[in-house]
Amino acid sequence: MQPTLLFYDYETFGTSPSLDRPAQFAAIRTDINLNPIGESEVIYCWPANDYLPQPEAVLITGITPQLTYARGVNEAEFAQRIHKIFCVPNTCIVGYNNIHFDDEISRYLFYRNFYDPYSWSWKNQNSRWDLLYVTRACYALRPNGIKWPKNEDGFPSFRLERITQENDIVHRNAHDALSDVYATIRLARLIKSKQPKLYHFFYAHRHKNKLKKLIKIPHQQILVYISSIFGKKRGNATCVSPLAWHPYNQNALITCDLSKDITSLIALNSEMVSMNVQAAYDAIHEAPDLPLQLIYMNKCPMIAPAHTLRDTDAQRIGADLPFYLNNFARLNQHPEISQNVMQLYKKKPEHLLSDNVDTQLYESFFNDADRHIIDVIRHTPIENTSNLNLIIYDTRIKKLLFRFRARNFPFSLTSSEKQDWLEYRRNVFHPTYMQEYVKKIHTLYEKYRDHDDKKILLQDLLEYAKKLTSSLNTNDTLSDYA
Repeated sequence: MQPTLLFYDYETFGTSPSLDRPAQFAAIRTDINLNPIGESEVIYCWPANDYLPQPEAVLITGITPQLTYARGVNEAEFAQRIHKIFCVPNTCIVGYNNIHFDDEISRYLFYRNFYDPYSWSWKNQNSRWDLLYVTRACYALRPNGIKWPKNEDGFPSFRLERITQENDIVHRNAHDALSDVYATIRLARLIKSKQPKLYHFFYAHRHKNKLKKLIKIPHQQILVYISSIFGKKRGNATCVSPLAWHPYNQNALITCDLSKDITSLIALNSEMVSMNVQAAYDAIHEAPDLPLQLIYMNKCPMIAPAHTLRDTDAQRIGADLPFYLNNFARLNQHPEISQNVMQLYKKKPEHLLSDNVDTQLYESFFNDADRHIIDVIRHTPIENTSNLNLIIYDTRIKKLLFRFRARNFPFSLTSSEKQDWLEYRRNVFHPTYMQEYVKKIHTLYEKYRDHDDKKILLQDLLEYAKKLTSSLNTNDTLSDYA
């Protein structure tokens, strides 16, 4: 199939990809020249009855649960339709801040609804790309032809609505998913027309395998790396020198940030060889000033050869190239650092394990047997899923299946399962939680007492919360929490 780009966006009921829920999805497919193909897609998703939206999110998007019930579908159908759209072969899936947010929403959505959380972004020649990252790179490396809005602090703003407004790009309704998608496409066209070489370079290097070809380990080199972690004051950019590939994460590159003082790294170098794994782990976490930076090849990082950062642009963003080159020369006097530094990363970081299966996506990959079971579950009529006789190795699957049925197909629950779900919901909407939730709505109502549109949204949300509370069959009412 011919390659296409799928520009997409979510509006959500909160900011947590694992704990909050999507409210609206929109997407437009284009050819590689950014011309739309076919019709746009807009899908709403109503929240299950174990979840309440974050009031602040509703005020931003204007999407209430009532609106999603009027226009939308349950999350199972929502996930199925989006997965089908994503999985058209040779699709590059693009958003604005999607690597950090929207793609995470997608992964958790597919995880909860028995689709592979990852394959949509790489299987059948698929890929992903983030236009926010490209926009930052454009500002740092090739800013001409684009107007860059400034925040009150004098630094550039990369908010989509600010950039579109500054560049006279039509963006009628910010925080409506379809409007944001159209705006993202128009911004992509602007960058492509004003800085075509930059656009095509980063588009060509969106794949991790193509990016890895830029890395010359064990030979010393300098690369430009653009990321928000370096801050707007520095144009979100620095120069790094690749040191080694991560010992257990093949997608992670260990680099030295040449903008920092590398004395601590050189001093630590002589001790690395004799360190045991625990000592090395302690060293890197007790010395946050170490000039080490991990770059993840599977997250579309903006890296480019050093010569792409011209002297004039380096001065504009405050990059001290002579200092970087001096650090690079010092680093080259200790070539053994490249091997020794891997010792610092040999111990896997310890994560606090969650007892909430909704948040356990990244605790481990499903093995082949469990992936087969997930496929079986997805293709089994919902009324038969409770009768499946499956040998399940991953304990997450059984918990996910119960929640999947309860949230999307409550009619499939047995009497005892319905009681279990009711008890679970009572624990979610415990009195302290509901008291804080109602308090937050009242606080926002006072804050926006002169904004009738926002007050209506908050009233609708309070009414929805009241409805959920009444379905818990307790003696409490929502007025008890006011």
